[in-house]
Amino acid sequence: MKAPRAGLRRGLPPGRFALGAVLVGVPLVLALCGPLLAGGPGPRAASFTLGGGHWLGTDFVGRDVWRQVLLGGRPVVVVAFTATALAYLVALPLGLAAALTHRSWLEETLLRPLDVLLAVPSLLMILLVAAVLTPGAGGLALLVALVNIPDAARIVRAAAADVASRPAVEALRMQGESWWRVAVGHVGRSILRPLAADAGTRLTGVLYLVATAAFLGVGVAPDAADWAVMVDRNRTGLFVQPWAVVVPALLIVALTTGCNLLVDALLVKETRP
Repeated sequence: MKAPRAGLRRGLPPGRFALGAVLVGVPLVLALCGPLLAGGPGPRAASFTLGGGHWLGTDFVGRDVWRQVLLGGRPVVVVAFTATALAYLVALPLGLAAALTHRSWLEETLLRPLDVLLAVPSLLMILLVAAVLTPGAGGLALLVALVNIPDAARIVRAAAADVASRPAVEALRMQGESWWRVAVGHVGRSILRPLAADAGTRLTGVLYLVATAAFLGVGVAPDAADWAVMVDRNRTGLFVQPWAVVVPALLIVALTTGCNLLVDALLVKETRP
């Protein structure tokens, strides 16, 4: 009798994984391939109408909603994933350095400045900067990454400190292993599971921040093809032509929910014997 595959043997929930993959896959495919399939703008029709060759009706200025959906996913997805990656790119070395150092002054120097950012609510920080500057999509990604660095660094530091206190790490140091090998090769690999759980939750928060900022007009033009902007600008016609609001809103919800389901399923796989 053949042995079961490793994923099933470890208890990977196939239903949860499949549902998460579908929920993430649909908005990702639309975001990445949509602009290639959108075609030309075409003539505008009356605002908030159904039919007339428009699958999902028209929006607040008479544009085809389906075409706007195809064009509007890439800004949200690219900014959210870029901001999350940038946050960890800074938080990981900061957290690992703070956890592995034996010098308290260095740990204080690395972590105390982050408390200033933690004291200001994330959305308020973004709005304050946007009031002075006019960030585009790249600037919005940097702002969202900036407000996520402090707590991401603290989570990395807390997880790494537990591993760094184990005898195996001290043995590696006594053998003369380099800091990089100890921090990344041993400690970094040991904290992958808590970091994966945090990444799934953090991506949801980042998507919320990006969508809310776009909803408030930060980083995007008021009439831009953006799922969050579509929800904002078309909400006045919700009861007349609901698809202009419901479809982009559902795509954002599907992306956040699917990411958490995928991470949850993968963590269950790793923790079950």
